[in-house]
Amino acid sequence: MKKWTKEKVKNALIDFILILIACSVGSFATVSIMLPNGLSSGGLTGVIRILQSFLPLGFSTMYYLGALLILAICAVTLGLKEAKKILVMSIMYPTVMVIFERMNFQLLEEKDMFLAAIYCGVFMGICSGIAFSRGYSSGGSDTVAKIIQKKLLPYVSLSKLLMTIDISIIVLSGFVFGRNIALYALVTTVIISKTIDLILFGLATKIIQIEIISETPEAIADYIMTDMDRGVSIETIVGAYSGKEKQKLLVLCSPREGILIRQHVAKADPRALVTMIHVDSVWGNGHGFNDIDKE
Repeated sequence: MKKWTKEKVKNALIDFILILIACSVGSFATVSIMLPNGLSSGGLTGVIRILQSFLPLGFSTMYYLGALLILAICAVTLGLKEAKKILVMSIMYPTVMVIFERMNFQLLEEKDMFLAAIYCGVFMGICSGIAFSRGYSSGGSDTVAKIIQKKLLPYVSLSKLLMTIDISIIVLSGFVFGRNIALYALVTTVIISKTIDLILFGLATKIIQIEIISETPEAIADYIMTDMDRGVSIETIVGAYSGKEKQKLLVLCSPREGILIRQHVAKADPRALVTMIHVDSVWGNGHGFNDIDKE
C-alpha cells in the first residue's frame, strides 16, 4: 500500500510538471504569437478572440471565465468524473497566460501572419499533445462536443461534432476579422492536428490497430461505433492458462481516435488489456481508408 502511494505521488508530480509545460507552451503560442499578429483559431481560443471584439475585457480574463463556465456545465451534464479531466488545465492554462501577458514578449520581430499561423499551430499542438498523452484536456471544443452529443445529438459521432464546432468558429471569425484571418486559422488548426499526432505517435503513424480484451466488450464496441464512427470486430479467444473464453475487440483508427478509445476503456473497464499497433497501410473500399483498387 505504501509503495502504491509513493507511485501515485510520483505520477501526480510528473503529471503536474508536464501539464505546466503544456500550459506554458500553449499560453506562449496564444499571447506571444497569435494575439500580436491579429490571428484567431478554433476552439475556446477562437471564441474568446471573437468576443474580445465586443467586450472590454482582457483575453486571459475572458478565457478564465469561459474555461470555468465550460467546467461548470461539464460537471452538471457529464458528471464530476469527466470534469476532473479538465479541472487542472481550466485553472492552470489561463493562470499561466496572465504571466505571459505581463511579460509582454513577442516571438516574431515584426508582424508576419503566415509565420505566426505556422508557429502558433506547432506550439498549440505541442500543448495539446502533451496534455492528451497524460489523459488531460483543456476543456475547449472537445468538451463542448461531448456535452452536445449527450444532451442533444446522441447519434452523431464525437469527431463530427468536434469538426463542426471548430469549423463554425473559424467561419464566424472570418465574418468578424476578415476572410484571410479565417484562412490562417484553418492553417493553424491543421498544423495543430498534425503536431498532436506527431507528439503522440511519431512521424510515420497514420493508422493504428487497437486490440482490446475486456469484460464489457459490447459497451466498448458501442462507444467505438457510435462516438468514434468506426467499425469494430469482436473475436472469441481462449486463455491458454485459464481455459476461459473471452472477447477481443479489433479496430483500425487514427492515433488521436486511439487515445480517446483508450481513455474510454480505462473508465469502462480498468482491468482491460489494450494493445496499440502501428499500421503502415490499410486498404478497403467503403471503410474510410484508401481504395484497394487505386493503390
